[in-house]
Amino acid sequence: MKTITISSVIDVVGSLANDDISGSVYFMDNNKAGGSIGQGTENLRTVVEQGDRLVWTVICLECEAYSAIDSVDINKEFCEPEKKIYPGTDISYWVGTVKKPIVDVEVPYSIKFKAGTRHEPITTTSNLALVGKKI
Repeated sequence: MKTITISSVIDVVGSLANDDISGSVYFMDNNKAGGSIGQGTENLRTVVEQGDRLVWTVICLECEAYSAIDSVDINKEFCEPEKKIYPGTDISYWVGTVKKPIVDVEVPYSIKFKAGTRHEPITTTSNLALVGKKI
């Protein structure tokens, strides 16, 4: 059982200019040694095991831009992420625990982001997934 951080790096200005997050967001996790692939792309495959704690965070490329995760949409049979706030701040992140083994299947998910002053969240169209460890 380990904690795996999944970070989103967003070009907020680019996503707002295009009214689309595709091509303006990149994902990485701290489990490359554990088999995760697609680091720094929109197609991250995070290798997980039952009991792993997942933490989703967001980083903006532009220091003056605002972005936050609005929701992490995933099959609740495998993981139920919930929003948390760092103590003493208004900075949020999402946390969930892998509930059961992922075997011979990928569990796709999407992330909705708040970006800039846009009222409606922007949803990823990328190919994100949790995958089981290959034996």
